[in-house]
Amino acid sequence: MPSPSSASPQAAITSVGHYLPETRLTNGDLEEMVETSDEWIRTRTGIQERRILGDDGKATAFMATAAAQEALDSRGIEPDAVDLIVVATVTPDMFFPATACLVQDNLGASNAWGFDLSAACSGFIYALTTGAQFIETGQAETVLVIGADKMSSIVDYTDRTTCILFGDAAGAVVLEADEEAGLHDAVHHVDGEHSELLRMRGGGSLNPPTHETVDAHMHYLQQEGRQVFKLAVNRMANVCREVLDRNGLDAAGVDYLVPHQANQRIIDATAKQLGLSSEQVMVNIDRYGNTTAATIPLCLYDWEDELERGDDLIVTAFGGGLTWGAGHLTWAYG
Repeated sequence: MPSPSSASPQAAITSVGHYLPETRLTNGDLEEMVETSDEWIRTRTGIQERRILGDDGKATAFMATAAAQEALDSRGIEPDAVDLIVVATVTPDMFFPATACLVQDNLGASNAWGFDLSAACSGFIYALTTGAQFIETGQAETVLVIGADKMSSIVDYTDRTTCILFGDAAGAVVLEADEEAGLHDAVHHVDGEHSELLRMRGGGSLNPPTHETVDAHMHYLQQEGRQVFKLAVNRMANVCREVLDRNGLDAAGVDYLVPHQANQRIIDATAKQLGLSSEQVMVNIDRYGNTTAATIPLCLYDWEDELERGDDLIVTAFGGGLTWGAGHLTWAYG
């Protein structure tokens, strides 16, 4: 996105919805599955429990639909008024049709078109920026942006370094035009050179499913934790500074930082580098773990009652790709 200007309208978040599975996977449960402990997990990640959707035929589209429907209901919008659905996910129900197509059908959003966006943990802010373009150019009046992932479907529950981190959830926002509030600016980056640090090798055209790829655990997420940690802190902090500088903001002018919930230590280190207090940072990783594309809208949902129109928010994320970015928005209601 180019540098901010005074052009209007802005694409504003006017409603938020969420979905969390009922099943809780606690650190105590994981102690029975792999060699780990509640104390080890809490001190290194900040996570106490995460939600798991289970294997009863429900997948990402189910969660995405529920979150989207809640967002529409909260705003009093009928599904047939939706123009566009953008679903950020790395765990689509299937390669095609797109999850957005399934959500459109589930909602009965007869006038909407849509597509999926794959940017791992950065997916929601990439999708937010994408959806905003259609509002700002007048090509859409009502856009649903959804972050949803069933991470339990690609997590190896024999790998103690990754299975402790991830959970399942969905979050959704409605975007509409506003003359003042909304997404003012965003900066995004990718770095494919380090793609091997966080990836799933199997299932695509390079390594299609075979007995060999399954036996080699290639259909599970793989992560080089220490290297990802260092890159995440540095790049999230730097891209946030870039957005702050472009918009004439400093730490005192930020009401809330809304960071991707990957690890409490990453969140703390990023906030410290930016000079932000803990009161300025949205955190819910202790209850949900890393829900990938769903973490940022889940934070917005949890803090919705605390937010007021005009509050300045910085959203930021870092994920596989490598992908990372940040955006500056002002809240439109409350």
